[in-house]
Amino acid sequence: MDNQNGRVSGPRCVALLGPFASGKTSVLEGILARTGAVSRQGTVAEKNTVGDGSPEARAHQMSVEVNVADADFMGDTLTFVDCPGSVEFSFEAEGVLPGVDFAVVVAEADEKKIPALQVILRNLEEKGIPRALFLNKVDKAEGSVRQALEALQRASSVPLVLRHIPIWANGVVEGFIDLALERAHVYREHAPSEVIDLSDDDKAREADARFKMLETLADYDDQLMEELLEEIEPSRERVFQDLVQETRSGAICPVLIGAAEHGHGIGRLLKLIRHEAPGIETTRERLGIEAGDTPVVQVMKTMHTAHGGKLSICRVLAGSVDDGTEFVGPEEAAGRVSGVFRITGQQAAKRDAAAAGETVGLGKLEGAATGDTLGVGGAVDQLIELTPPDPVMGAAVSSSERKDEVKLSSALTKAREEDPSLRIIHNQDTGQTVLEGQGEMHLRVALERLTGKYGIAVKTEEPTIPYKESIRGSTTIRGRHKKQSGGHGQFGDVVLDIKPLPRGTGFQFADTITGGVVPKNYIPSVEGGVTEYLAKGPLGFPVVDVSVTLTDGSYHSVDSSDQAFRTAAQIGMREGMPQCKPVLLEPVLKVELHVPSEATPRVNGIVSQRRGQILGFDARDGWNGWDTVEAMIPQSEIRDLIVELRSATAGVGTFSSSFDHLAELSGKLADQVVEQAGQKAA
Repeated sequence: MDNQNGRVSGPRCVALLGPFASGKTSVLEGILARTGAVSRQGTVAEKNTVGDGSPEARAHQMSVEVNVADADFMGDTLTFVDCPGSVEFSFEAEGVLPGVDFAVVVAEADEKKIPALQVILRNLEEKGIPRALFLNKVDKAEGSVRQALEALQRASSVPLVLRHIPIWANGVVEGFIDLALERAHVYREHAPSEVIDLSDDDKAREADARFKMLETLADYDDQLMEELLEEIEPSRERVFQDLVQETRSGAICPVLIGAAEHGHGIGRLLKLIRHEAPGIETTRERLGIEAGDTPVVQVMKTMHTAHGGKLSICRVLAGSVDDGTEFVGPEEAAGRVSGVFRITGQQAAKRDAAAAGETVGLGKLEGAATGDTLGVGGAVDQLIELTPPDPVMGAAVSSSERKDEVKLSSALTKAREEDPSLRIIHNQDTGQTVLEGQGEMHLRVALERLTGKYGIAVKTEEPTIPYKESIRGSTTIRGRHKKQSGGHGQFGDVVLDIKPLPRGTGFQFADTITGGVVPKNYIPSVEGGVTEYLAKGPLGFPVVDVSVTLTDGSYHSVDSSDQAFRTAAQIGMREGMPQCKPVLLEPVLKVELHVPSEATPRVNGIVSQRRGQILGFDARDGWNGWDTVEAMIPQSEIRDLIVELRSATAGVGTFSSSFDHLAELSGKLADQVVEQAGQKAA
């Protein structure tokens, strides 16, 4: 059952989200301990939590991938999907969110994290996912919870409705008052809270806070509004009915308080999920999927396990899935299921068939990708299209040992399958394989996995900037190649006009040969020789925006050949180009930076310090309190821009970039570039 007001039966799936270091992993651990899924609550510091179980997560003490675990609470099966909080790993959530029923956003009373919270809540609002906010670490809170909530309200477009207020004792939160139940609870360490009587002071606080909660609910319920105006106490049943209805519709975001590391507030959170979160029927309706016996699953995450091969974590949206079920993906067969698994962090255990609403791992679906909707018998409509954000940092990667080159290529492909926000570029100009990602830590974790998971020693270096060169001057030059060494000799003779072209024109070749001084069949060889030379000009870089015209020459009826004229053209270019005032060109990118408004002045300064030209900035469309800054920045200045940008924006600033034009670079910077290129070539 899954109606608007009644309690839902059947398995549910809940996403845990929140800004970096807000305590999501501790919330998951508290849930697993409270429900008996684990015997003892672990901690991130002790590196013994179910979530963050990968070597990389443990090493950095942060979530770097999605973690999944089941809990059974009062007869209900709940699957929790813990999503990373760092903006560098936030794309992990994009494959997860469409298939969940509900989201719990873990936050702190910290104004610095409001922009990060806004990003998360906005994403949930756009996807239509109902949510609650768990205000964590109240044991360390300073000041009033209501003041904190007023500050956090800026991050939400719907009302944040306080469901609990704290009970204070000597400046420390020792419990809470449930405003819906009108009961006071005292926390017990890693145990259910204990109900106590309300003190007179707490009764007054509770009455005031409860009235504010009811006022917000009355905005959606005319009858409740009338009762409040007439000072009629609404029934508890009516209050709960409104809370359920407005929470499931996403009209409000209820707020609970707690301290997950101590297990405080976890029981109340579980009860809210049990009573107020919608189930699979509502999720199907949101996604436009009909109930039925034909299996439909949504792929939330792809994993490559050490011994079991590829594992697809999926939400079963309709039908049931068993060993041997054959799925079809968006374009072709996804594969036959080889094992249905219960996922607990890094562990996968075989289980029986999965029913609609359950979240499981499916083995060996080689043709399935994160974000795919899979059906049986024929392709189904795709529910989402995953579009990874533009990468903001890159590293050129190569295997330390030549024998590992094929192995590295395979590992990079698997890394990209597991994390679609990575991008692999094989740069033809520089010969480098570049691994691109969402920031410094994102790349570091990806590289650690290549070594730790796939056993490949990897070398990294800065990606080569694709500098070009051109000319400012013109010349006419003769290129002559004559060689005699017994038998047929070699003879080619050309006269070339070399001229600059407007920026962005490219390369143009022409001939004005008359009288057959250079036979027509050799003219393509002359063009080929010129083109080969232009791959590396006098400064050591590919040459662009140059016109070369073959105007004259001579040939030998016996000794001339295609190769001779090709060589003659190369000699002419090699001697003529240095006379044409070579100039270095650097690529300039058009960059859009998205930042909280209070950080815009600092960001403008960062752009200027990086030789950037600010084109302008304006309010970010649809984002309250954010700006978009547009600028032109040389590509060489982009390398670590994201590090400085995130530092200036409390970790949430980001940018997208695209090639715009080539600009002349002169002076010391140009000399350094040419010198470094020469040293590398040597």
